[in-house]
Amino acid sequence: MSDKNIQDRAAGAIMGAFIGDALGLGPHWYYDLSELRRDYDDWITGYTDPKPDRYHAGLKAGQLSQSGFILKLMVRSLVGCGGYDAEDFCHRMDEELFPLLDGTPVNGPGGYTSQSIRETWRRRVQQMLPWGQTGGHADTTEAVERTLAIAVRYAYQPEQLAAAVSANTTLTQTDETIVSMTVAYGAVLGLLIQGHALDTGLSGKLMDLVKSGALPFHAVTGDDLQPPRPGDPDPPRAGRFASPDALLTPSYMAAAAVDPEIRIEPAWKVSIVYGMPCAIYHQLPAAYYLAARFRDDFKSAVLHAVNGGGQNQARAMLTGALAGAQTGLSGIPQYLLDGLDDSAVLGKLAVELAASVNPI
Repeated sequence: MSDKNIQDRAAGAIMGAFIGDALGLGPHWYYDLSELRRDYDDWITGYTDPKPDRYHAGLKAGQLSQSGFILKLMVRSLVGCGGYDAEDFCHRMDEELFPLLDGTPVNGPGGYTSQSIRETWRRRVQQMLPWGQTGGHADTTEAVERTLAIAVRYAYQPEQLAAAVSANTTLTQTDETIVSMTVAYGAVLGLLIQGHALDTGLSGKLMDLVKSGALPFHAVTGDDLQPPRPGDPDPPRAGRFASPDALLTPSYMAAAAVDPEIRIEPAWKVSIVYGMPCAIYHQLPAAYYLAARFRDDFKSAVLHAVNGGGQNQARAMLTGALAGAQTGLSGIPQYLLDGLDDSAVLGKLAVELAASVNPI
């Protein structure tokens, strides 16, 4: 177990996500790595301005994208309400984000609006549907990027974590597989904030939570994934995700990170191994790998995430939360905190949210 205190780890996760988001602002969505190197040299070391003809043009180094904007809304809601309040969060989206959007991609805070948010805006604003009928089928990570704050708040209450993350995810994304992977990421982050290591044993701890009923995943196997015994009943499926596989992924990535016969060098090439696109099934394995490989080195984790190109902003944001939960806020390099736009306000929010995270 890590000797970092709970609040340090919790604040580190939130600030790590904000930093990862801002680091990806300039070099976002370069799928041709030669173009990325041409525009930003061989190694990005900090915040950069977006190029005039690229995504987020007009913003400045250290500013947040729309993902960071929404994460800030979520943290403010959690702090203001003392926990997850769906009505409050939805009101903030209605009043503070949606009036700034027009349904097109290159628009809104951060200079770009993702697919799931555009679809939700159309259902909510144009079709005037109630929240709860606004989710679409985007297979991307937008829900993870905001619900990671819920996972921080409920790090010691896995049942509440799973319920709140699942409910918030379905506001914008309804595919059950996407929801299950989003909940799984939150459960991983919760254990890291408790002080557990992102290692080959973490998935076993997650499966223990499944067997206790704390995490809503269907599992037919026994301990250590052993086969069921003859005559064992089929576990109940009502209200449970069809498969626990999303909970098993992190430890496989952690095993790859420490196996001397598996070499991803340099580590940024994890984006090529697991895929550069936006889908959650490309993003989460890379984030787990980098956070496991650089568990004590926040800077290396997020910079390798950014330098891998493609959807590097989401990769860095999710890696940053996992890495920050392991190093704590005290382990994040000062220059990354100083260069983050509005750092004092974001830091205050992170610390306030972290203060509400305590073991029962």
